[in-house]
Amino acid sequence: MKAKITLAKEFRIGDIDRRIYGSFIEHLGRAVYGGIFEPDHPTADGDGFRQDVIDLVRELNVPIVRYPGGNFVSGYNWEDGVGPVELRPKRLDLAWGTTEPNTFGTNEFMKWCRKADTDCMMAVNLGTRGAEEARNLVEYMNHKSGSAWADLRKSHGYSDPWGVKLWCLGNEMDGTWQMGAKTAVDYGKLANEASKMMKWTDGSIETVLCGSSSRTSPTFGEWEAQSLEIAYDSVDYVSLHQYYENRKGDTPTFLARTMELEEFIYSVICVCDYIKAKKRSKKTINLSFDEWNVWYHSDNAPYERWSYAPPRLEDIYNFEDALLVGSMLITLLRHCDRIKIACLAQLVNVIAPIFTQTGGGIFKQTIFYPFEHLSNYGRGAALNPIITCDKYDCAEYTDVPYIESIATFDEENEALTVFVVNKSEDEAQELTVNLMDFEGFKPFEFISMDGYDKHDENTFMRENVKPHSNALPSMDGGMLSAHLEPFSWNVIRLKK
Repeated sequence: MKAKITLAKEFRIGDIDRRIYGSFIEHLGRAVYGGIFEPDHPTADGDGFRQDVIDLVRELNVPIVRYPGGNFVSGYNWEDGVGPVELRPKRLDLAWGTTEPNTFGTNEFMKWCRKADTDCMMAVNLGTRGAEEARNLVEYMNHKSGSAWADLRKSHGYSDPWGVKLWCLGNEMDGTWQMGAKTAVDYGKLANEASKMMKWTDGSIETVLCGSSSRTSPTFGEWEAQSLEIAYDSVDYVSLHQYYENRKGDTPTFLARTMELEEFIYSVICVCDYIKAKKRSKKTINLSFDEWNVWYHSDNAPYERWSYAPPRLEDIYNFEDALLVGSMLITLLRHCDRIKIACLAQLVNVIAPIFTQTGGGIFKQTIFYPFEHLSNYGRGAALNPIITCDKYDCAEYTDVPYIESIATFDEENEALTVFVVNKSEDEAQELTVNLMDFEGFKPFEFISMDGYDKHDENTFMRENVKPHSNALPSMDGGMLSAHLEPFSWNVIRLKK
């Protein structure tokens, strides 16, 4: 098969906010205990943080991490996780049916962020608690001194404020599984008051309104409209969450899910702009896609209820999962003019690119690599590639392009990167890229993942799926030619 991409500097979608490469840590399973925090591990530092995990987080170049949930946050008393560890209470976590020891809390997470070279996206509990507790946490985290909550932080040994700038107003508050679930109107009123009070405490912060828990939720659309109409002037972003699965083993449909993702994003943008027009506002609400991933391999894994940090949701990802994760992130970048924040859920062990053994080793999951490539090389501005390629039909979609692609242009460093997925399981693509006004740009690296069975996984013993370097694509004037193997992830890097 043959495919063609046309690129020009004028095809600019928008600047890429670095926070689009964010991730997520929740008090769930072994994400915290046995993941980022394991004091008895051979690599643990003086704070109990696994250095081998921090090293891989730095490789991923994650700029922001959402914490502490997720469903967990809707029943979390943040005060339980600060102060002397020996005085912290153990609590039953109703979200995940485990016991939370609170030996790791807010200040520990902020210290971990500093060591992992990332920032915090803090979530507040608007399920079982309210606006007052939320603004108290902002004061504890961000106010310098001279107030009760700021001075309490100082008494805990943290004289300088943490300065957290991004705050989630609860989590999936439309979900019946959520502690303190609410109607859109009730949530909108609470989120509006919480955001007002939080910003009155620190005027430099931004807040994220909870959107529907998924596109298939019966509340979708109306929830966003009703809650936004109430809280529009107080908030900065609306959240989106989406996970995909392939329980039927239908790979063509699985890889076509990005078409559904496109519709989801477009629909939420339309709702935001409808409320903007209705309110005659000059303010634009942008999107925070703060949970997204493939999730289905470990849904029903057994565990002991009320146990401490049991293995939960420990998906082991295969090669086809990596292709969809790369395609999903490409889709997010195609909307970088409105999507400013995104969080791959989650970061360690729980549906995550990094997997650890408690007391033992660590490995990179298959999905680690597309995320790493985009996070490190997908900087600057996103360019809309004009793609000509063959298409296919599958069980749920028609006219699915075999090629999924985005290009990023870092003007300051004169770097151009083209990311391409070939979704065909059995046919290669002879790709030409017309570099219309990129005179003098030449390829210097061609990375791909290909040749693997779609069910191949990585393990502690062997890294079966990983990227490799290829011979550089050829250039003829302003035309680049590259051979894309069947069922492959490809990164072509060019410099002037």
